[in-house]
Amino acid sequence: MEIWINPACSKCRSALTLLDAEGADYTVRRYLEEVPSEDEIRDVLERLGLEPWDITRTQEAVAKELGLKEWARDAASRERWITALAEHPKLIQRPIITADDGTAVVARTDEAVRDALSR
Repeated sequence: MEIWINPACSKCRSALTLLDAEGADYTVRRYLEEVPSEDEIRDVLERLGLEPWDITRTQEAVAKELGLKEWARDAASRERWITALAEHPKLIQRPIITADDGTAVVARTDEAVRDALSR
């Protein structure tokens, strides 16, 4: 199991605390430092069953600079979104846990973290 985190994020710290309390075996990826490639983002999206705009933090300053709220959310625009996430990892929603069964969850709640642990 791997968890993508930003150490400054309280939701990330909460998820790590819960994983530790449950004795989970996991790897931490500080995704702002070890930026995911476009292929890794595609893989995580497939595991999540989501589209790139579903995991984009549209309130970030860079999102506003890029005008993301105006971008189309369709198949033709999918790669543009993925490129933006790879070039600006701060836009990626966090934390994301990739579970051992090949799935993933956006672990912003204790329930989502427990869901990942149960997989």
